Amino acid sequence: MNHIIRERKKLPTEAVDLYSQFIHGEIDRRAFMDGLQKFAVGGLTVAALAEALMPNYALGQQIRKDDERIKASYETLPSPDGNGYIRGYLVRPFSADTRSATLQKLPGVLVIHENRGLNPHTEDVARRFALENFVAFAPDALSPGGGEPGDDGNVGDLFTKIDPAKRINDFVAAARWLKARPECTGKIASTGFCFGGGLSNTLATLLGPDLGAAAPFYGGAAKPEDVPKIKAAILIHHGALDKALAGAYPAQEAELKKNKIVYEGHIYPDSVHGFFNDATPERYNKAAATEAWSHTIRWFNKHIRDVA
Repeated sequence: MNHIIRERKKLPTEAVDLYSQFIHGEIDRRAFMDGLQKFAVGGLTVAALAEALMPNYALGQQIRKDDERIKASYETLPSPDGNGYIRGYLVRPFSADTRSATLQKLPGVLVIHENRGLNPHTEDVARRFALENFVAFAPDALSPGGGEPGDDGNVGDLFTKIDPAKRINDFVAAARWLKARPECTGKIASTGFCFGGGLSNTLATLLGPDLGAAAPFYGGAAKPEDVPKIKAAILIHHGALDKALAGAYPAQEAELKKNKIVYEGHIYPDSVHGFFNDATPERYNKAAATEAWSHTIRWFNKHIRDVA
């Protein structure tokens, strides 16, 4: 779990905000590059700044794909109410291998990516859950378009071509498929980042008692009128510098309290949108990410594994 330590100072929060606007489709590539001009000082070119903000998946890998402690495969499952099918990455510890003579059933975790599709970072997070003794499934929302293309600079356009309602139904199908897996106890949780965080909140309103817990990272809150449908225990993570979402948290908390939803919320200091993503070092906050991971494992152990 070692990470390269960069000696130069991290870029200003404003530059990271520009990247967030770009990947969320709020500005185009030209506006992104033009906006970086004012930060091109001290020998840093605009091209170098853009490269520094883009993901480095080798840097963020904590668990090798061929790690001998896990069993991983790509699975495609039907989604009749969605886009017909959805593909994803299934990971479990070897103790939960269905070919084993002594199958150990484990709780399941749905791992939902940012709006980049199922990239190497999200797959690595799924492997981390497997080593925490969960069955993890990371679906790819871009499955109908051929899957995550490996081009972070342009992948956002692919999201606009997929019907949002069908996309949600794809993830509902994925959650129910995971819940029914032979190596799963039938207790599942959902976690996700940005797009995936908001979708985890949405799934909590749609799955009712079928979802035991959710841990959305910097995701949009469920609509107030849908909050009464939530049966899952909700663990919320936001960065304090993520002004829009952190600023919206008090209203989200008020709705959860009003509807007597089991919840916990954490606002991490000196943390921007995407602080957990160690493949984007300009956003990554190691201290906050480590604490958020610890809270998430504790929350899932408590609410879908019955471990205090």
